[in-house]
Amino acid sequence: MDLKQIAKDTAKTLQSYLTYQALRTVLAQLGETNPPLAHWLQNFSAGKIQDGEAYIEELFLEKSDLALRIMTVREHIAAEVADFLPEMVCTGIQQANMEQRRQHLERITQLNLSSPSPEIPKTDNI
Repeated sequence: MDLKQIAKDTAKTLQSYLTYQALRTVLAQLGETNPPLAHWLQNFSAGKIQDGEAYIEELFLEKSDLALRIMTVREHIAAEVADFLPEMVCTGIQQANMEQRRQHLERITQLNLSSPSPEIPKTDNI
């Protein structure tokens, strides 16, 4: 298990997710102030947001002002969530694991109760 590579992959995924959240924020703002531009950005972004950095690069080629705006918003979001994110992730995983274990235990317990074992025949030797 390469923990350093896992950390890099996780950071890249989180970075792309924050790019997506920044896009949603900018789309909401533009929806109120410039609906045609919001529509353009929505159409441009469709299916391209999986890799946040590739998306920003492509957006720079089309509308650099929007790319800069999204980068600024994502940086702000990252700064706001960075302090409590590690604890939330660890706590969330612990709680989710506990819930999964509980559900699994309930399933296997119900499975055993719903198909009772065959009765052992009584012997008259006693």
